[in-house]
Amino acid sequence: MNTIVIKADNKLTKALIAFCKALGLTYEVKKEDTIITCNEEESPYDTEFVKMILERAESAKKGNTVVFDDELREKLFG
Repeated sequence: MNTIVIKADNKLTKALIAFCKALGLTYEVKKEDTIITCNEEESPYDTEFVKMILERAESAKKGNTVVFDDELREKLFG
């Protein structure tokens, strides 16, 4: 068996995954700490979006939040 390493952006990655599926090839997608293999169900969410949401959740756990109260609503919307 041979291994081919291809580095691609998100749009091209999706196309390459579709290509591999069409040919019945096994594949593995690595992005930072995440590994997706052909046997796993693909997420409908963009990995960058998921990363951003997880970072925001971690930030909120540390107390970096804003309370949306009447004062802030008045300030923002008059």
